[in-house]
Amino acid sequence: MTKKIAIALAFLVASACAFAAVPLENHVFVVVEENHSYASLVGNGSMPYLNSLIKRYGLETQYYADTHPSIGNYFMMTAGRVITNNDSFSSTVYADNIVRHLVSAGRSWKSYAESLPFTGYTGGDVYPYARHHNPFSYFSDVVNNSTQRTNLVPFTHFASDLAGGRLPRYSFIVPNKLHDAHDGSLATADAWLKTHIAPLISSSTFQNGGLLVIVFDESYMSDGAHGGGHVAAVVIGPKVKAGYRSPDFYQHQNLLRLTMESLGVTSYPGAAAGAADMHDVF
Repeated sequence: MTKKIAIALAFLVASACAFAAVPLENHVFVVVEENHSYASLVGNGSMPYLNSLIKRYGLETQYYADTHPSIGNYFMMTAGRVITNNDSFSSTVYADNIVRHLVSAGRSWKSYAESLPFTGYTGGDVYPYARHHNPFSYFSDVVNNSTQRTNLVPFTHFASDLAGGRLPRYSFIVPNKLHDAHDGSLATADAWLKTHIAPLISSSTFQNGGLLVIVFDESYMSDGAHGGGHVAAVVIGPKVKAGYRSPDFYQHQNLLRLTMESLGVTSYPGAAAGAADMHDVF
């Protein structure tokens, strides 16, 4: 083998590895928790289940929220833009967003929101449901489309969809304010995760091609580092490096890029288009 051929082969191998850095998945899940710092979560005995997942899977050690308060972070995770910092915002959002790209690519989706009053609900807060934690309920692609609105479902549908093999390719999971550590304790949030997420992780559906990210939307209001403070993001899946600790800087636009790329979607809204894809965790 000549030196030129060897160099060409090495280049092709490197290019193939780079292209395959983010493995394709059958199902992607995002669970969003609320309002706690990285330091208050990682190693905290009040969250034994979450920390067991951290030990077993991947932890993003330099992950930062984009803004304060919550709503802008939820929009960054799904539209690649902050859109607004008003948690009382109630307008329809016409900006590019994940739904537009998923539908265009033929990927199914659902937003599973705990305490959502009924399927297709796009109205305001009904405590403990908070609309500003459910960004899909604002997008024109959903609000103005009767078919897409049916993908806004109460979280009670999740277990039956899992058991019945009806999970969509992309799932956005929103615990209510009592269970996402916003109004309830960390211990309560952890118990909720163990009850509802452990069955998912152990399922054949997940083990045969699933990726899950559990992320906190923002840190404490006093922590404005990089906009929204230092938060925890745990990346879980059979293809994730066991016990991996990523040293790389990421934010919610990187999460958006990762979740879409994992489903083979090749176009991305907003800041996700130019964001790194968090491939080091695999």
